[in-house]
Amino acid sequence: MGAGPAGLTLANLLRQGGIPCVVLEKGTREHIETRPRAGVIEHRAVRMLAEHGLADRLLREADRHGACEFRVNGQAHEVDYSSLYDGQTHYVYPQQEVVKDLVGAFVDSGGDVRFSVTDVALHDIETAEPYLTWTSESGVEERLDCSFIAGADGFHGVTRRSIPEGAVQEFSHQHGIEWLSILAEAPPSTHKVIYALHPDGFAGHMLRSSTVSRYYLQVPVDDTVDNWPDERVWAELHKRLALRDSDWKLTEGRIIEKRILDMRSYVVEPMNHGNLYLLGDAAHIITPVGAKGMNLALHDAEVLADALIRYTRTGDDTGLRAYSEVCLRRVWRAQEFSQWMVFMIHRSPEPFLSRLGQARLEHLIASGSSAGYFAQNYVGP
Repeated sequence: MGAGPAGLTLANLLRQGGIPCVVLEKGTREHIETRPRAGVIEHRAVRMLAEHGLADRLLREADRHGACEFRVNGQAHEVDYSSLYDGQTHYVYPQQEVVKDLVGAFVDSGGDVRFSVTDVALHDIETAEPYLTWTSESGVEERLDCSFIAGADGFHGVTRRSIPEGAVQEFSHQHGIEWLSILAEAPPSTHKVIYALHPDGFAGHMLRSSTVSRYYLQVPVDDTVDNWPDERVWAELHKRLALRDSDWKLTEGRIIEKRILDMRSYVVEPMNHGNLYLLGDAAHIITPVGAKGMNLALHDAEVLADALIRYTRTGDDTGLRAYSEVCLRRVWRAQEFSQWMVFMIHRSPEPFLSRLGQARLEHLIASGSSAGYFAQNYVGP
């Protein structure tokens, strides 16, 4: 269930392993191939995709980043995390391009994707013969008998909601902040990601392509997009990203998307119930701080694919029984790091906590050991 990075990676790996599968997706192919989301991929995830022949265009077109910049009180401080952690880098490549590559690889190899499905229901997930029912794009009711169901349909998808109440434990946390996320047709004003700590709140400048940039602004909880006309957005970005004693300038462009991000964290434990296995946002939500969401989803897909292929070929269910434990180790590690960064780069309503966060950032800039911790977690193990 779900044709995002997790579901499509799993589908491709299973097909390469000789295991037939069907992907159900509520959106159209055009929708999933053009929906902008994340854009930073860890070296480990790229290596996994490349090993399976799924990263050819990514490797040709993606920019590689090994440093980021923190701005504090109008001063820029670069952290070269690549040199601090074995020369590893990030790849900047928009998520919709990842999806485009993955769905193309799956369909071109004969894979079966059903788009625009509705009324999906899961049945008998606690038995050895679960099945799915849905209504096709043409209005026909269909059924698929399964050995396993993989839920990669996001937090609001049907798979997680199909687990009986009390069968899994749910952990959630509201961070007490929100971001205004802005996507603009503007060439990047930087060669590296910028995290700016400002008295009025955090601002971020992320790279997506040579013509499109992503920006973030910390805004009050319960704020709305209506409070942020384009003129105010640019004025606030100019102010919070400004440098003293520098001719650096922010390039503006047409804003094509504005939305409020609810900065929360959520984890389901375990990540499976019966013969239903959850992946990506269906199992865990993480803030965009640190760029871990898509990377965790790709790791889930890799672990589950290996387990299913081993079980199908040999009958060994060790990997399936360990799936949740293996994935959750990485999930909780990422959650801790994301929380560490959230505290460091945001202004709190409590002045004492704001100064503590600034002290953490100043220590990161000044201390080799703190920078090493950041590098190892930021670039991904």
